[in-house]
Amino acid sequence: MALSNSKPSLHTSLSPALLQLYDANNCVVVIIDVLRATSTIATALYNGAKYVIPVDSVAKCIELGKQINCVTAGERDGKIAEGLSYGNSPFEYSRAFIEGKILVLTTTNGTKLLHMALDKGAKHIITGSFANLSVVCDYLVAQKQNVILACAAWKDRVNIEDTLFAGAVIHRIKDHFTINCDSSGIAETIYLDAKKDLYGYMKKHNASHYLRLTGYGLEKDIRYCLTEDAADVLPLYEDGKLFRLHDIHKNNV
Repeated sequence: MALSNSKPSLHTSLSPALLQLYDANNCVVVIIDVLRATSTIATALYNGAKYVIPVDSVAKCIELGKQINCVTAGERDGKIAEGLSYGNSPFEYSRAFIEGKILVLTTTNGTKLLHMALDKGAKHIITGSFANLSVVCDYLVAQKQNVILACAAWKDRVNIEDTLFAGAVIHRIKDHFTINCDSSGIAETIYLDAKKDLYGYMKKHNASHYLRLTGYGLEKDIRYCLTEDAADVLPLYEDGKLFRLHDIHKNNV
């Protein structure tokens, strides 16, 4: 916790492999997996999901599906995981489908990073994406706590889209924080170069996940996941579940 007469700190972890370098215990940790886990989590909650249970394995997802009445979903390497009926596309979670339901989700990078943060002692976790950029920024400023922007990347390899989102957050809220962190500076610099056309920037620079998802015909997903405030809710992690912030007490079951 920052001293009362100083600004809280902000650091950016560009890969899960770097998370160990930061003290997650006394920070708000923002899990970032733009393509697509955190975009899909925000979308499902925005469209009325009761809550989302993020799990780090397909086996755990299937196990929970047998124990509770829920939608089991997930992906590995960008495709629906074997044994699950639904994937990681935000377009799968329309209000007509997901409202009032529990979503159990496992993904290659994002949900694994969330559990890694828990293992590192994180007690205050939210998820962020361009889909809920504004509410994430407002929340971080209001909390007046140290922040770690934790990028899920791709199998520990730094990726462009999560770095871009970290940069977008930093650009909006940097005046409220002490930032002495080169990775944060890099993220903001890239974002400022890309912000006029995030999709075009990804395409121009042959972003690995852009190439991977377009190879599966998922251009529509990419464009949605780079759209600001399309699902402007704040997913907050508590007791193994991600709730919309305003639902955290009434849904704490």
